[in-house]
Amino acid sequence: MNLSRRARAVLALVMGLGLAIVYVPLLVVLISSFNTDKTFGWPPSGVTLDWWSRAWHNPGARAALATSVKAGLGATAIALVLGSMAAFAVGRYKFFGRDAVSILIVLPIALPGIVTGLALSNAIRDTLSPLGIHFGLFTVIVGHATFCVVVVYNNVLARLRRTGTSLEDASMDLGAGVFQTFRFITFPAVRSALIAGALLAFALSFDEIIVTTFTASASVQTLPLWIFSNLARPNQAPVVAVVAAMLIVLSVIPVWLAQRLSSDTAGGRL
Repeated sequence: MNLSRRARAVLALVMGLGLAIVYVPLLVVLISSFNTDKTFGWPPSGVTLDWWSRAWHNPGARAALATSVKAGLGATAIALVLGSMAAFAVGRYKFFGRDAVSILIVLPIALPGIVTGLALSNAIRDTLSPLGIHFGLFTVIVGHATFCVVVVYNNVLARLRRTGTSLEDASMDLGAGVFQTFRFITFPAVRSALIAGALLAFALSFDEIIVTTFTASASVQTLPLWIFSNLARPNQAPVVAVVAAMLIVLSVIPVWLAQRLSSDTAGGRL
């Protein structure tokens, strides 16, 4: 489609405004982490690295970081298993209700987080607690896995549909077994999609706060929860800004890597 110069200029302006609305506040948080002022004052009164040192040696922030990493890794592991299995079932087999299954798998990421969190909270309290499974890190991992499964499922399903079954059929015709075909043909084709899905799932879990609020116990505090609980504390603004800046960086890196892997048209290059 050919656009006029004015139309291209308008589109560029709208895109620039949209990006500015999203990323300028993030840039302000990053700059505030170097502010010598103890409040969120703007413009910064000076530049210092002292708050970064204090944040790194803050025991609460370090414990919350470790909890977020554990929750992210656990949710990612569950999402990889369930998401890839569901993708193979939908992408490689025909059965009654396949479209409905696909919608049900994708639905959790479209639902408001507060609805998912409330539903999970009621399920844990009414169903799992009598069985001895109480609010804690495990319930946080399960809660995060409900929406992390979606990104793995979408990535793997898209790769399966793009690669088709011709190579797998040829491998089976030449005498290779199911597991041998999966090892040498199917897995290399979906490997980068699995890694991209895992990175996106970890990023989603790492900065999740709404579902975490409904599924965590009082003793479990992830990094987003730590930031939220310390916002109103006096003289904690610079440390909170540092932790928020770290959270931004740690969330952007997996997304960037996932985007690079998802753009791999060959399907097997790492």
